[in-house]
Amino acid sequence: MGIGPSTKETTLHHFRDPLLDIVGSDQDIDLVGIVVVGTPQDNKEKYFVGQRTAAWLESMRVDGAIISVDGWGNSHVDYANTIEEIGKRDIPVVGLSFVGKQAKFVVTNKYMDTIVDFNKSSEGIETQVVGENTVNYIDAKKALAFLKLKMRNK
Repeated sequence: MGIGPSTKETTLHHFRDPLLDIVGSDQDIDLVGIVVVGTPQDNKEKYFVGQRTAAWLESMRVDGAIISVDGWGNSHVDYANTIEEIGKRDIPVVGLSFVGKQAKFVVTNKYMDTIVDFNKSSEGIETQVVGENTVNYIDAKKALAFLKLKMRNK
């Protein structure tokens, strides 16, 4: 489980990241920064990175966060934990993830109420096409719209 060819964000995707383009160009949003977090093997470290990321966002006094993961399965453990840690700090959070046909996460929590699925394959599965199931501009616009709604409702 984890990152495969179609859910792998290539270097070119990172240089032309649709989420960064959409959020960075929105006049209503003050983009504070980007946090890049790895996916540790050990569960203790998975929880640690989530706690540290959320503490960092809290210390920057952000009004909201969008969290994206370019893997699935075991990667969803730290993804879910990070979302929970952010939510516990009363920061509106929206997620982006490959969900597809599996239609469920390995772990969940009450803060995972707004997840944008960036599956693109018609079968809803991971494919052998590099980068096929990655965030595009429509996904980024959805995530930003959801975040704005959550921030407004707070």
